[in-house]
Amino acid sequence: MGQVEATTQREIAADPEDVFDALADYSGTRQQLLPEHFSEYEVREGGDGKGTLVHWKLQATSKRVRDCLLEVDEPTDGQLVEKDRNSSMVTTWVVTPAGEQRARVVVTTTWQGAGGIGGFFERTFAPKGLGRIYDTILDNLAARMEK
Repeated sequence: MGQVEATTQREIAADPEDVFDALADYSGTRQQLLPEHFSEYEVREGGDGKGTLVHWKLQATSKRVRDCLLEVDEPTDGQLVEKDRNSSMVTTWVVTPAGEQRARVVVTTTWQGAGGIGGFFERTFAPKGLGRIYDTILDNLAARMEK
């Protein structure tokens, strides 16, 4: 078993605080950013940043569906950390200034992968697939923020 990591990033022409607030708005904006890979979205506690408990199913491939129950934390300014209660998966969103009225958003997801040949394929292909899913979320975020 080894750790698997998927990272993607995007610069968005908007105020970093506004971008962070949109990402942290689990009861409103966040659900609107999600592509078809996500289903059964439900905020169970909170709804805005730290203290939020949110559920969704993530269908990364036609055969692979993760049932996610995520606890949200904000350990530092501009950082959201989503820890899945159902697995080792942790997703970290970091929003930093990238110039005047520009934000850089970096999203990184890590988890403990399988061992053996299945683990090899997971480490090889899962980061690319998850990266594409998060690219879509960042595209949707940019489209919303750059209006």
